[in-house]
Amino acid sequence: MTKFQWTRRVTSPVRVGDVTIGGDNPVVVQSMTTTSTNDTIGSAEQARRIVEAGGEMVRLTTQGVREAENLSEIKRALDSMSVKVPLVADVHFNPRAAFAAAERVEKVRINPGNFVDPGRTFKKIEFTDEEYADEITKIEAALVPLLDLCKEHHTALRIGVNHGSLSDRIMSRYGDTPAGMVESAMEFLRVCVRHCFSDVVISIKASNVLVMTETVRRLVVAMDAEDMHFPLHLGVTEAGDGEDGRIKSAVGIGSLLMDGIGDTIRVSLSEEPEHEIPVAREILRHVGEASSISGDFVMNGYPDGTDACMPSRRKSAWAGRVTQVIGLDPVDDAAKNGMWADLNNDWDEEYKKISERPDVAVTVSADGADWAFKVKSFVNGMSSRGMENPVIVAKFYDIVSADELRIAAAVDFGYLLLSGMADGIFIGAPDMSRDELNQLSLNILQATRNRISKTEFISCPGCGRTLYDLQSTLKEIKAATSHLKGLKIGVMGCIVNGPGEMADADYGYVGAGPGHISLYKGKTCVVKNIPASEALPRLISIIKENGDWVEP
Repeated sequence: MTKFQWTRRVTSPVRVGDVTIGGDNPVVVQSMTTTSTNDTIGSAEQARRIVEAGGEMVRLTTQGVREAENLSEIKRALDSMSVKVPLVADVHFNPRAAFAAAERVEKVRINPGNFVDPGRTFKKIEFTDEEYADEITKIEAALVPLLDLCKEHHTALRIGVNHGSLSDRIMSRYGDTPAGMVESAMEFLRVCVRHCFSDVVISIKASNVLVMTETVRRLVVAMDAEDMHFPLHLGVTEAGDGEDGRIKSAVGIGSLLMDGIGDTIRVSLSEEPEHEIPVAREILRHVGEASSISGDFVMNGYPDGTDACMPSRRKSAWAGRVTQVIGLDPVDDAAKNGMWADLNNDWDEEYKKISERPDVAVTVSADGADWAFKVKSFVNGMSSRGMENPVIVAKFYDIVSADELRIAAAVDFGYLLLSGMADGIFIGAPDMSRDELNQLSLNILQATRNRISKTEFISCPGCGRTLYDLQSTLKEIKAATSHLKGLKIGVMGCIVNGPGEMADADYGYVGAGPGHISLYKGKTCVVKNIPASEALPRLISIIKENGDWVEP
């Protein structure tokens, strides 16, 4: 049997100040301030807290030239605090801000959806082939001067595609799809390659974990086809707060890292930015422990006909649903009603036993930090042998810390669920009640869109563009609407990504200006620019008017 050896995607290193992203370097952890970039001391203090928590790079929103110029003052303030960290300017809609920032900080992030194209309008616009080609020419004309300036100042560039801000031109040809997101990035990358600019990092994000992971995998395939090896920044946008935000981030980021994809990560929580760093560090620690083990098993791909970028559920008798296994011991249950496959035993013997009982569910478990890799390989082996038994994936962790357990289980079970490997899951651990473990299971199933058991909140972490108290507002909205099982509610700081990233949501609450909010039903703005004090009651009224309200 071939020995399994985990490998990481090969990327070209990109220098960002004193930090290098990609190549053989450790995955870099970063975060973003929520302060106004014109607030020098506030921004520097928040950056300091991010660094003290373990962050290695700090991004700041840069709406205009004034904010870009103030980045120099923030750098000076950090120097006075003896804090040395690369700064990244986050630019939307304003190329002039990108040019000003490129002279001052170590990295500039631009969004292909709004660097040249106007803001997304959700209008269907038809482009002829000639018109489309003209638009690509405009991109090159606008981007090359920025590349030249970045070369002059040794400034790295992040090309950051967001699901919520694809241009109308991309939308007209590809729609709101992973293919459109990939092409949006590739258009800019091709310009970089033609002009020999290699200091590029790419991010391609969405709030929907399935969309995010599929799109990153498709981008890797597209880059490989054109011999590109740019490093990747991973993150789930608008992940939310608390346990939900941590689990969504761990599922999305962790699943890609488990397959060797990713060079820098940011966990986006609707909390203080320094809270993001321990979560990112724990994801990396867990993946690092799992991937450091090589084993005597074949790491199978997927059965024929399965798209590795978006694996479908393996065929089984439970094909229509994924369930958690609640309130029972899977060892006892397997003895009574099914079969136990212990991957610490000889796999051929386990396959033989399963082949003799095609009518029962199989509970699959394994020891070791690399157990998810083993389970994925074994279950793929079942499919390749034509076995359609339902599979319950079980893991008994010896982790005592509840925070560490949530991250570990979200990475492991998220990886298996997104790979289509499980019909049921069971999580066991000391010092957590069965109710707590069941809730953890349900949260992982919801993050992977396998089973919806509660309201889903799509909320951004906030930044200098946010002009209301996002954290307290999110808590108020949750308190009022968390009983609406199955609804998706977006809570967004501003319009840069708001209407787009929450396009998957049923209702949306979006910052429209200082102390003012716009409310959405799906993609449609139904109430515009009202005082924040009126927004939550109006949101509840809209939900009621559309028949989606139930009394708590």
